Amino acid sequence: MSTSRLEAFSDGVIAILITIMVLELKTPAGSDWRALVPMRPYLLAYLLSFLYLGIYWNNHHHLLHAVQHVNGGALWANLHLLFWLSLFPFMTGWVGEYPSAVEPAAIYGGILFAAGCAYWILQRTLIRAEGPDSLLAKAIGRDFKGKISPVLYLCGIALAFVHPWMAEALYVVVALMWLIPDRRIERRLT
Repeated sequence: MSTSRLEAFSDGVIAILITIMVLELKTPAGSDWRALVPMRPYLLAYLLSFLYLGIYWNNHHHLLHAVQHVNGGALWANLHLLFWLSLFPFMTGWVGEYPSAVEPAAIYGGILFAAGCAYWILQRTLIRAEGPDSLLAKAIGRDFKGKISPVLYLCGIALAFVHPWMAEALYVVVALMWLIPDRRIERRLT
């Protein structure tokens, strides 16, 4: 089957998740810039989660443009990824509300780790369906960023028990690493 329905469904889910996150933003308790100061942790958590959802959306888009078709396994692998992404609004609120607490920082890392693993499973499922000589398999190559990210998430989870801000800083580093566009698939498509 074609990839268009899978891509459209995933785009819709990610758009809804971003909408949920922005609807959770509360109006400041004042009309000047100082009213934003108490909201800073939540705004930073929102920014990081928005960035992650954008990264997943962008990479998902490229991923599906590199394959010709999807099968039932790919549909389930995609739902698995969307499940973990659907927890971002909840985690954003929790980390934003308790920015210096261990559990929210560690569990946020756990959600990032699980989403990264789910994306890897989707990639592998698509490569298996397309074959080892497929455009996608060649474009993914050794996938250094894809392999190092879960390791960094696990380090972040461990660091959350030392200092939550260290974990959160590491999650930012991983996001920044992925913010630099991954041109492997684009190069193969052109």
